[in-house]
Amino acid sequence: MSQATYDDVNLILRLYELRREEKMRAARNWFVATFKPKSLAEYQQLCPFGSEANAFARQVTSYWDMVASFVASGVLNAELVFQNNRELLLVWMRLEPIIQEVRSAFKDPSYMKNLETVAAAFTEYLDRVNPETAAAFKARVGG
Repeated sequence: MSQATYDDVNLILRLYELRREEKMRAARNWFVATFKPKSLAEYQQLCPFGSEANAFARQVTSYWDMVASFVASGVLNAELVFQNNRELLLVWMRLEPIIQEVRSAFKDPSYMKNLETVAAAFTEYLDRVNPETAAAFKARVGG
């Protein structure tokens, strides 16, 4: 991995500020407590179009896919991201069981692809640190 820069640190701090915004915090709290669908049908029941739950799910997943796009494009140091939060990985683990159905329904095979790619790298990073960490995290967050 490349050396982190001051720009990386500043971007991480800015991303942290965005996570603290009132609506984003409410969406994140809802997502962590509630978002655990195992099928597209469960997702549609949990997050019907036009509902606050749907807005929360979209806000959280699109935020973390945006962050992942920064990492995937090389704009943001991956290791620094991995050292400073696990929420990106939690979001992917909650989304992963339904992603293929969602991509098929949206006719968009690249939907949340940045999140998927960076979550895979995050899991590899955790496995290098300790081979039990990623599996234990997944078991803990219900992914």
